[in-house]
Amino acid sequence: MARIIVGVGGGIAAYKSLELIRELTAAGHSVRVVATPAALRFVGESSFAALSGGPALVDPFGEDRLRGAFPGHQPPAHQPIDHLALAESASLLIVAPATADLIARLAHGLADDLLTLTALACRGRLLVAPAMNGAMWENPAVQENLATLRARGAVVVGPGRGRLASLGEEGWGRMAEPAEIAACAEAVLAGLPDLSGVRVVVSAGGTREPLDAVRYLGNRSSGRMGFALALAAAAAGADVQVVAANPAVAPPGGLQVAVVERAEELREALLAAFPAAQVVLMAAAVADFAPADPHPGKLKKEGRGELTLRLAPTKDILSLLAARRRPGQVLIGFAAEHGEGGLERARAKLARKGIDGIVYNDVSVAGIGFDAPENEVVVVTEAGERRLARAPKPAVAAGILTALSQLCPSWPAPGGEPIDDRRRGSPPLK
Repeated sequence: MARIIVGVGGGIAAYKSLELIRELTAAGHSVRVVATPAALRFVGESSFAALSGGPALVDPFGEDRLRGAFPGHQPPAHQPIDHLALAESASLLIVAPATADLIARLAHGLADDLLTLTALACRGRLLVAPAMNGAMWENPAVQENLATLRARGAVVVGPGRGRLASLGEEGWGRMAEPAEIAACAEAVLAGLPDLSGVRVVVSAGGTREPLDAVRYLGNRSSGRMGFALALAAAAAGADVQVVAANPAVAPPGGLQVAVVERAEELREALLAAFPAAQVVLMAAAVADFAPADPHPGKLKKEGRGELTLRLAPTKDILSLLAARRRPGQVLIGFAAEHGEGGLERARAKLARKGIDGIVYNDVSVAGIGFDAPENEVVVVTEAGERRLARAPKPAVAAGILTALSQLCPSWPAPGGEPIDDRRRGSPPLK
């Protein structure tokens, strides 16, 4: 697994970095912490050491007892310059929280503490999780500094909207949740195509069709796979919009997310978003049938024998989008099949729908698919197929995007219209 440096800035969100370290080490990664002096005003060195398995580094002139090695790896025989040794072997540097001041110093190449020294020396990818007051987040200087980091290949995750440090204050600027940052890290480590300037629309979750005012027909899709795809696309530089049907997990912070319930609502939201999209990833599990006559109140058991439901077919969203597709748009479907013959059915669906690709998975296999943290899929296109081994969904999402970029001739080249970075802090769609 990877060697990851977690850089901790001096903000109240520093306490979340402890959970981030826990997430990363639980996934098998080796983690070292480099903290700013201000970070230690919020979280003590012993807490970082207990969760990472190695001492936190703060002082550029201090001495590291691991001599620049990561936990589980053999320290060198000599005493190297610690931050250079760490930076040389790290695959990823995550800065979380990244305060406005720290973002500015990273963007302008300053090296006035151990963390910024390490960042300058690190050849691995940089992932930044901003955390600050809402007014600071909206400041053009902050947005320009983030745009500079993105232009150099940095990945920015979040922020989200929620409670801020000041008592009673809410707004944009809340650091992304540790699980989101860890998921984005997995996607970055798995390797991603360049989607800079590409508009990507992702559907996620599962629709619910009302039987009455209380009950519904639904499915077990949680939205995890769709959200993982959205985060992976954002990490690759895309401008991402998500339409989520009844997600069972919290939507990722920092993305445009519209939450819907029924297949009809999902269809209307996707038809509205489709014209501006260059890539559409239809990961949502959409009901094929819906109750024809849903009861306006609550159906009662008393005085009834058997209850007969009349189901009517829903409109095929994927076919509707395929019929409206303009040249160059990439449309990808998902096929959650059950049991033997599933891959053949997915191949037939690809041909029948007239789309660019299908992502197939067998939901009869325990531990993958619906509402599970892992997945195992086959990416199917006319140009070929790519099997992705069982892995956490963020890693599978990165693999899907990489496979599609290689197997779809119409996959868009990066560098479309510039993305307004300030829009990444806008409220979610209604």
